[in-house]
Amino acid sequence: MSADGAAVASPPPAIEDAAKPEFRVVARGKSRRGIRLERIFWETAKSIAQRNRITIGSLVDEISSQQTSSSNLASAIRVACLSWMVKRTAQLEALTSVAVINSILTAVPSPAFALGANKKILAFNTAFQTLVRRQFPVLAEAEQRGDLKLALDVNVAELMARLDQNGNTAVLTGFAIGIGDRRFRGQLNAVKAPSIDVEMVLAFVVV
Repeated sequence: MSADGAAVASPPPAIEDAAKPEFRVVARGKSRRGIRLERIFWETAKSIAQRNRITIGSLVDEISSQQTSSSNLASAIRVACLSWMVKRTAQLEALTSVAVINSILTAVPSPAFALGANKKILAFNTAFQTLVRRQFPVLAEAEQRGDLKLALDVNVAELMARLDQNGNTAVLTGFAIGIGDRRFRGQLNAVKAPSIDVEMVLAFVVV
């Protein structure tokens, strides 16, 4: 169980064990069923049951009540597990889209931006744009020349490694933006962005 009382799913089995068939007796009240499934499907069924706060026996009953008379219960469980995983994956992908990253940045009142592993700014909010324009009034020309530079006191790859190691606890680091010989220095808190396709960090300027 987690600190808030929610059930915590078991980690997925190793690849070499995932396809290993397991025979289990599933009981609910006086009803008992013997079912053989690959381990990965048992683990998925356990996750579904935990998240719905029901037993695996109750889950199997629900699946059984929905199957046609000609279908195999084990196959029906596999389909239910796979359908749940597909739906959950789609939900997670929606939550990790660039649009969501932009929404997070927009909702933050302080200057903030998303920085990719390639050290390029991928997105930023209005407050960050205002900060840069205030420090560099010639930004319009600078944008055309591509002179605006950003640097962190810590290497981006090292920063991402530290965030991986500390459970994504925010890392405070210095940064500098500049045009030509002019520089503005500050500090920011960095966390890894909830992104699957593109590795990036969200940087929140400390003001």
